[in-house]
Amino acid sequence: MLDAASLTWDPPAGRITGVADGSVVRALGIPYARAERFAVPEPVPAFAEPFPATTPSPVAPQPQATFVDRLLHPVEGLAVDEHCQRLSITLPADARPGELLPVIVWIHGGSYVIGGGDLPIYDARDLVTEQRVVFVSVTFRLGVLGFLGDGETVPANLGLLDLVEALRWVQANIAAFGGDPDLVTVAGQSAGGDAAAHLVISDGAAGLFRRVIVQSAPLGLSRGRARMNRAMVRAVGAVLPDTPLDEVLDRQALGSRAAAPFGLPGGMPYGTQYGFAPLPAERDTRQAWRDAAPDVDVLIGSGADETAMYVPLIPGLRSLARVRAVRPLLRWLLVRPLSEVIYGRDVRRFAARHRAAGGRATSYRLHRGVTVQPTGAVHMSDLPLLLGGREAWAGSRFVPQRDWPEVERRGRAFRAIWAEFARTGRVTAADDETLTFDRG
Repeated sequence: MLDAASLTWDPPAGRITGVADGSVVRALGIPYARAERFAVPEPVPAFAEPFPATTPSPVAPQPQATFVDRLLHPVEGLAVDEHCQRLSITLPADARPGELLPVIVWIHGGSYVIGGGDLPIYDARDLVTEQRVVFVSVTFRLGVLGFLGDGETVPANLGLLDLVEALRWVQANIAAFGGDPDLVTVAGQSAGGDAAAHLVISDGAAGLFRRVIVQSAPLGLSRGRARMNRAMVRAVGAVLPDTPLDEVLDRQALGSRAAAPFGLPGGMPYGTQYGFAPLPAERDTRQAWRDAAPDVDVLIGSGADETAMYVPLIPGLRSLARVRAVRPLLRWLLVRPLSEVIYGRDVRRFAARHRAAGGRATSYRLHRGVTVQPTGAVHMSDLPLLLGGREAWAGSRFVPQRDWPEVERRGRAFRAIWAEFARTGRVTAADDETLTFDRG
């Protein structure tokens, strides 16, 4: 039975009280920074009174994600707040005083326009209890408010700057929660993986983490975006400090439409912009990643059939995908090539460059989806194996109820691999039907 003292922490940020939740203890919705609209984040002053960390972080303002909502269980009662710079910490309930555990800082996905750190699909209970790690989920600014900007009237990369500030908070305070500040791993999936990769070369982030896990990052969409970004800025127009959020999201949609003619990058219109703080100019990124390589261990990979999840969104292909005889053709002529261009090719390039520059890198390929019958590893196939648990996933269109025991079986091994990397920077697991590795 946990007593009140077990749910109270005294980090430099000030006294924080949390909640007991069975096998884990949680400190929820802790402010790590503050910022007015379109302002760079600033550290939050130390709490003068105990901060009750009992409410999940709000999500950033975002549009309705109709397609994702059809795949997953609906989440009711989400709080939305433009001032969303919050983080939540989950640790084992049986953590011993003085014990320092590896820390995993999680960056959620969602194409930089949807999602939040405390969504049920990111619950780390199983990872934390099985592998004895401290898990920190971060919520940050998205869309127009976090990832557009012209660099003059509005700073670019505000969401990335939020993440740097969150890592500073973790470095300064996580020891009070039983986390080892010398064993911090930044991990993210999809846009979160893209952000994790770019934090490696972000000004001010050096020394804040030791390892990075990049899952299904669309790195193939991150280059050559300058013209598209300028077109989006023009289309969005002036968003003022007092522009209502509904209008902000309407203008954000205008920006997305302006990006459509620019090809594949227009599929993720909002994102990191090179040449604006905290990122170097695009021509300097390769050297920046080389310079950082000796100080950061990397685990990076993607699924074999990432883009299959998006086939139903492409006009004309939705009905074709329902024809069983046509599916293999779609897979080999469309899904696999697009998955390679957007995800797979840059996994190999990133890992090879990292090793050549003196860093340690392991790449992986996920081959199977989260079903009993072998299916391709589409986008998000890694998430149920790592995070979320039965209530978040089982019975959704993404994970049929009958297949959950298989996810549980494979998930335990998957979580052990991720935690081993967070502890040691190495992956010693053998290849199997789910995962294959290239250790260079």
